[in-house]
Amino acid sequence: MSARRKLVHVERIAIRWGDMDAMGHVNNTVYFRYMEQARIGWFDALVPQEEAWKSTAIVIANASCNFKRAINYPGMVEVQVYAGAPGGSSVPTYYELKIGGELYADGAATVVFIDMARQKPVRIPQTIRERLQ
Repeated sequence: MSARRKLVHVERIAIRWGDMDAMGHVNNTVYFRYMEQARIGWFDALVPQEEAWKSTAIVIANASCNFKRAINYPGMVEVQVYAGAPGGSSVPTYYELKIGGELYADGAATVVFIDMARQKPVRIPQTIRERLQ
């Protein structure tokens, strides 16, 4: 993990019955969905509405998850999003999935800023970069 991490967003997500699998706990893929939903919430708060998903967007270059405990229905998952130091077009992000203050999983994803029209990476806009620092 990055030496510098800044808490940038907290998302609370209800655990749905359909999130569970035949094993009776939330399926592993859903942990990534929880992180994704928190990442999108962070992005929507970070980027001006007139730019978000119109001229500026994000994609992920990689994603990982460390499963600590099984999540079960019912409940509420709190996903804390942390950002590392931004690079040219990307920023490392880190996630902690908690229930009742206890860590159930943690993960990471490299977020790449892209120009929507060209579908190519772009340098993180200065106004957004300042908010990340």
